[in-house]
Amino acid sequence: MKLSGVAASRYFAKPDPGRTGLLIFGADAMRVALRRQEVIRALIGPEGEAEMRLSRIPAADLRKDGAALLDAVKAVGFFPGPRVAFAEDATDALAPVIKAAVDDWREGDAQIVVTAGSLTAKSALRKLFEGHANAYAIGIYDDPPSREEIEETLKTAGLHRIGPEAMTDLLALARDLDPGDFRQTVEKVALYKHGDATPLSPGDVTACAPATIEAEVDDVLRIVAEGEVAALGPMMRRLEGQGILPVTLAIQALRHFRALHAAASDPGGPGAGIARMRPPIFGPRRDLMQRQAQAWGMFRLEDAIRLLVETDLTLRSSSRAPQMALMERALIRLAMMANRR
Repeated sequence: MKLSGVAASRYFAKPDPGRTGLLIFGADAMRVALRRQEVIRALIGPEGEAEMRLSRIPAADLRKDGAALLDAVKAVGFFPGPRVAFAEDATDALAPVIKAAVDDWREGDAQIVVTAGSLTAKSALRKLFEGHANAYAIGIYDDPPSREEIEETLKTAGLHRIGPEAMTDLLALARDLDPGDFRQTVEKVALYKHGDATPLSPGDVTACAPATIEAEVDDVLRIVAEGEVAALGPMMRRLEGQGILPVTLAIQALRHFRALHAAASDPGGPGAGIARMRPPIFGPRRDLMQRQAQAWGMFRLEDAIRLLVETDLTLRSSSRAPQMALMERALIRLAMMANRR
């Protein structure tokens, strides 16, 4: 039988131990591996592998010994409890071997779990599992995870109290990150909130989300966009001492002001524009950029972008002018523009 969507997500979280087997296939090996780990853990528990109730058989071994899978299915474990015979990275060439194990399966045998790469609708492996009355086939595709899948990941990590704004940020993060990176981020958030009974906030998500901009550069851009001219000099000395190149600073500044311009010119308003950005912007930084976009307005942001483009071209030219001084002058002019209301 074939499972998809919500039904597939629910089965991964709570598989039926009385089923003959499960085929998990997809082009993204990481997504397939995460789902395989989830379903096997649900079947045999966290100590199942240590108790030798999991038999892992790579495809190469199965090609050498066609009876290996059936032997693993029929083997009697030393420890009590459900068992899994896992055939890894199978191909259609192994369909006859896997079919023999599936056909000979009886209640009490180890459940068969098979993973494979991308399979067409005519695949022999897919036909075997999709056409079987007591087995399932689930395809893993590159679609963003559903809200239910994300909530299940959060629950597994021990995160139960989540504010609505934090959930919005997590949904955006799940769409932008690879599944493995998102799961690691959720685990990091869970550790960050350990012992803290307050609901998860956007600030908590921001603290644990993968960084996209150097913190020091981010501080400079905030100072410039909010017109804090007096604070700019000391921050520039700090950046210069850390070895950040003027061209790098120009690129980051141009990216920031283009993002503000996109938000300010969005038909739905700056808030809608910020929400559409990729990679997603979280928590306090999202509110900060929304406020900056509203304060600057689309036309003044166009002037700022023009100034930054000219500065970037000068930095890349044969000009002998001190580059950091050129960049600092441009940022001072931008900070002064921010004070003109």
